[in-house]
Amino acid sequence: MAFHEYGRPIEVNGGLAVRSKRGKIGEQWWSRRFVDVLEEICDPGRLSRGRAYARKGQVMDFALRPGEVTARVQGSRPQPYRVTIRVTAYDDGQWDELTEALAARALYRAALLAGEMPREIVELCADLGLPLFPARLDIDCSCPDWGVPCKHGSAALYVLAEAFDDDPFLVLAWRGRDRAELLDILRGTAEPDETPDPLAVEEQPLDARLADFYAPGISLGRLRERPARGSTPPELLLRALEPPPIRVRHIPLVDALRSAYRELGGPRPS
Repeated sequence: MAFHEYGRPIEVNGGLAVRSKRGKIGEQWWSRRFVDVLEEICDPGRLSRGRAYARKGQVMDFALRPGEVTARVQGSRPQPYRVTIRVTAYDDGQWDELTEALAARALYRAALLAGEMPREIVELCADLGLPLFPARLDIDCSCPDWGVPCKHGSAALYVLAEAFDDDPFLVLAWRGRDRAELLDILRGTAEPDETPDPLAVEEQPLDARLADFYAPGISLGRLRERPARGSTPPELLLRALEPPPIRVRHIPLVDALRSAYRELGGPRPS
């Protein structure tokens, strides 16, 4: 038998109300992907009531830890309900495998160091058997509603989705590795060089090359065709460093410098 909460929910002063007051919740592709998953696996009616709660600010607080999110949601009864949402966190071996795969792809690595979530990370995780977004959710709520999720759990899920908007690294932290630890590992990884070096010469013993020891290893014509190493973005240094909390005319310093770095790294006038 379904549980229905009668009466208006008690208003929360300073609750975590989502910014979206109508339509979809979630602006970035990763939070939208999470909401799409919710709408596939959760009851539409309870999700609708949960959206209303999330927009009213009925979620009092929430905390995210590896494999778990906890929240307090205020209903019409004086005592807030406690919600727990669980997913499987990756173990150290799985994270080592995923981090190595991310570090081996320069574009993914650069995007993460710049605080962005590359879309391709979903396929990368799937290929490793480590899905980024859960196919199911384990949700508990202290309310009497047997539905999963109830509207209190749904409200907490929508607040979580909008938190992903503000910090995409929460998606990864929920799976077991926080932003600081992941970025420290990626910064400490040597920049992958995917451009073959045409000057590379296979090492051979001297006695095997006595006849042509003084011959050039590569023709002068090929030397002129050596590809330029221009694939590294000029602002890669800005992406790799933690952005300072400085603004210039309300613009973050890193954003102000990015165009200057690109101009300096562009082609020189002839």
